[in-house]
Amino acid sequence: MVRSKNEKAGTTSTKKGGIGGRLGNLNTWERIGGILAILLFFFSIYLLISFISFFISGGADISHLNITSKELLSNPDLKIQNAGGRWGAVMANIFINKGFGIASMGFIYLFVIISLRLGKIGKFSLKRNFAYGIFLIIWTSIAFGYFFSSLYQKSFLFPGGNYGYFISQLLNSTIGKMGTFFLILASILICIIIAFEDAWPLIKKWVTYKRLKSLKAASVKKEEIAEEDTFSIPQAPVIPTKEKAFAKVAVGDNVEIVYAGSKASDQLEIEREVIHHEEPSPFINRPAITPEPRKSADDDGLYEGADEDMPDFDPTLELSRYKFPPIELLEERSTGNPQVSDDELIANKNKILQTLKNYNIDIVKIKATTGPTITLYEIVPAPGVRISKIKNLEDDIALSLAALGIRIIAPIPGKGTVGIEVPNSKPEIVSMRSLIASKVFQETDFELPLALGKTISNETFVVDLTKMPHILVAGATGQGKSVGLNAIISSLLYKKHPAQLKFVFIDPKKVELNLYAIIEKHFLAKMEGETDPIITDVQRVKNTLNSLNHEMDMRYDLLKKAHVRNIKEYNEKFISRRLNPEKGHKYQPYIVVVIDEFADLIMTAGKEIELPIARIAQLARAVGIHMVIATQRPSINIITGVIKANFPARIAFRVASMVDSRTILDTPGANQLIGKGDMLVSTGSSLIRVQCAFVDTPEVEAIAKYISQQPSYPSAYLLPECEVDGSDDSNTVDLKNRDELFDDAARIVVMNQTGSTSAIQRKFSIGYNRAGRIMDQLEAAGIVGQNEGSKARQVLLQDEYALEQLLKGLNQY
Repeated sequence: MVRSKNEKAGTTSTKKGGIGGRLGNLNTWERIGGILAILLFFFSIYLLISFISFFISGGADISHLNITSKELLSNPDLKIQNAGGRWGAVMANIFINKGFGIASMGFIYLFVIISLRLGKIGKFSLKRNFAYGIFLIIWTSIAFGYFFSSLYQKSFLFPGGNYGYFISQLLNSTIGKMGTFFLILASILICIIIAFEDAWPLIKKWVTYKRLKSLKAASVKKEEIAEEDTFSIPQAPVIPTKEKAFAKVAVGDNVEIVYAGSKASDQLEIEREVIHHEEPSPFINRPAITPEPRKSADDDGLYEGADEDMPDFDPTLELSRYKFPPIELLEERSTGNPQVSDDELIANKNKILQTLKNYNIDIVKIKATTGPTITLYEIVPAPGVRISKIKNLEDDIALSLAALGIRIIAPIPGKGTVGIEVPNSKPEIVSMRSLIASKVFQETDFELPLALGKTISNETFVVDLTKMPHILVAGATGQGKSVGLNAIISSLLYKKHPAQLKFVFIDPKKVELNLYAIIEKHFLAKMEGETDPIITDVQRVKNTLNSLNHEMDMRYDLLKKAHVRNIKEYNEKFISRRLNPEKGHKYQPYIVVVIDEFADLIMTAGKEIELPIARIAQLARAVGIHMVIATQRPSINIITGVIKANFPARIAFRVASMVDSRTILDTPGANQLIGKGDMLVSTGSSLIRVQCAFVDTPEVEAIAKYISQQPSYPSAYLLPECEVDGSDDSNTVDLKNRDELFDDAARIVVMNQTGSTSAIQRKFSIGYNRAGRIMDQLEAAGIVGQNEGSKARQVLLQDEYALEQLLKGLNQY
């Protein structure tokens, strides 16, 4: 195929244009940064080679390096041994001998750090690395100049460089050699304490250890001298206890010896106090030991007062090496600044004003507050304007703005304004990382802090679960309910130690909370004998809730004995060692019960689930048991009056209708949300619109995996055993009072060889509770086997003849 000249010319021009375009693209900062990063990185390697070669062969090159740099670089007869050539030798001499000495190696580190930052490789603080790097270079130069000043006259290599030598000599002449030494030592210690959080506690422990060791050695020496100068004192017996005890020993009329034991060691240390009277007796009697307890405890296990010599009890000591999940496990998705332009704000403001003007509503003032997904426009109506008139224009304002989810707050509580909430055209994702890293969350003193999201004013929204004290979460499918639960759980995992918090996870769907199964031995609680830490079976749910009720009653008994009103006061008393563990007292962790798909449990078990939940919600706040319940069916038969009365704190994601919103919040509004994590949080007295934090499944998996790799307890936290109803104990079933459908149900079960409660319920059109009682009677009669969770029960009779014989025997009673 023959191409024309024009086509060839066009092709050539395109190629030239392509090359020019590529060269033009070098103006972008990313490409320029990459080029500079490569150049600086290889320059650092070249400099490193030159420095090392200078240390080795600098003695041979030093005579040539004393001439000017111009002569050195221009004279071809000079032979330089440095592996970096003349340039390398010159730069090594400038950096090391004329500069900062051996500490100049730190400049190579700084160059590498800069190259990595230019190339956007890795995440680190350039300011922090630069500050510490410069300090260490200067400090090392001065320290080497001080300690190795004698080498400056003997060696070609100046360890501290001219800078270090000059500064150290200046300090010597100003504050003396001793003052310079103390200044160098103090400066490096201060730097270490600033750089590392654990440095100062370690220094204090080391100083305390050395002090105690010296005191102990001095005490032993003093005792040996006293024994040699006076008389032999009998050895004190070892008291077999770790509690601190005192024993007074009477030795004649002139000596009293006091033995004191410390809980810090298994073998009691001995202090001897010798009291000399004016007329010493020449006789020494055999010591008679009368032990006295550290302090007395009453019947409830209360000590009279805390022992000042005893350190406070540390509940985290058993897992002292446990490390909290790092913030790097979470992804940063938000910029921290809402993506709302000034043009969008002005346009929306003008549309709102025009719409109100069309209905003869005058506005005195309008102000906009921008959030991650919603912008709040606060308007001050003119005197005489009825607020209800503005409220009725909700749909008209939504039409003029062409936006979904317009919500009018008339008036805003605590303000003399009317609020109009308008969704942003470009909503921003609120990442969980931004909340966990926020100052509000890091510095909070809440007992159980929950970082839920960001408000309309773009502020981090953190609440205390102990103040709420239970949460009801509701919302339609796909509106962010499960993500909200993960945000609640993640907040607690980032803030609490395994000794301080335990979870009970109830998940009828079997897949939502299963990610946390691997942290069973760290954070989960379950009944003894349970194999699966995540509770999915309805019968196991009932047993666990009953067990939690029993745990609640046991904790109240301990609070009564300790004379305190809540779990916080109880733990403070226990930590300060004012409660006797031998009387049953122990540190009590918080327990958070998380229930997903609450509607499924109510439909299946009804009152058997609702009543124990209501009792926990009513009473368990003071003993540190809190509940988080989620459902996607906010109807009145699921969220009953009993549940609503005991769950004052509620979180509503978007729902389908105003009726559902009123069921959850007792007010409309949830039906006007825009979805994707947009939620209303009701704490009883106020209603706050919050954009829920987004935490993805891989992030949850990473957090759980990191925790599972930490040191753990031998098993999960065990809940107390409790008496269960007849579904688990066939001996409690009275076969004399069998259900009238018992015989027919038995025949159907044997005929179909399937022992299913739901099958009996469907066949006879009866309630689940009655069908369950019939199944318990069939088990007691030996027709079906025991409950196997979600599986159908095993049928023990194989034919109808055997069944009829059994029924005939039962009917004789």
